[in-house]
Amino acid sequence: MRAALGGAVASAYQMSPAEATGRRRTVFVAGDSTAATYATADVPRAGWGQALHVFLRPEMTVENAALSGASSKSFADLGRLDRILAAIGPGDVLLVSFAHNDEKTEDPARYTEPWTTFQDYLRLYLDGARARKARPILVTPVERRRFRADGTPYLSHGEYPDSMRALAEATRTPLIDLTASSFALWSALGPEATKDHFLWLDPGEEPNYPDGAADNTHFQAHGAIEVARLVAAGVPGRDRCALRDPDIPDDVLTWPPTRPAES
Repeated sequence: MRAALGGAVASAYQMSPAEATGRRRTVFVAGDSTAATYATADVPRAGWGQALHVFLRPEMTVENAALSGASSKSFADLGRLDRILAAIGPGDVLLVSFAHNDEKTEDPARYTEPWTTFQDYLRLYLDGARARKARPILVTPVERRRFRADGTPYLSHGEYPDSMRALAEATRTPLIDLTASSFALWSALGPEATKDHFLWLDPGEEPNYPDGAADNTHFQAHGAIEVARLVAAGVPGRDRCALRDPDIPDDVLTWPPTRPAES
């Protein structure tokens, strides 16, 4: 497994047209439920895209278009990619992170094959961003909370991360290897400590989840923040001071009245 290639992004970074004109640069996020922004009815559930702004400099803004349940195919087929491409401009960044729902073989509206249709759809994002002089970055899918009975972690995304790595190399696209970095984090934390990152709640602990939760895919605020930290390390415009701060509080996140990507 390769380490996250944040350095490759940084080394390629020069003053953008947006910086030269004084326009604020925007980081657009195309992804699924692990990155999505959630609403007050979902608290404390949060996605890493919801927390990304915490680790970016003030002149950067985030447009989180990540949609729960989306795959690279369904996101494009629903016109969500077209919305991003209508808004993105020179010097902006497009983070592209899918696979969780591309893996669903039983759903033809979302399923893609890792070495064919998955790469074909991802190329639409890369080519569309580049045509508008924006910077695409591929982000491999964040790992789920998966541990064997003996406490050892295991990978869950099959060939999809390798497919993204190969596409990044073939198209000379920067890659943030979130699969590798998140797997390393979950491995270091272990089965119990990871529950504070994922949406694990006791009955009665949170009003929105009266029966509790044991979700090994989605995050509560702390987990969303720490995954956003892993992503932001490879994003132009990152705030190095924030990235070095180990004590980012959960209350830096806000939850809008409705899920913006679904409104």
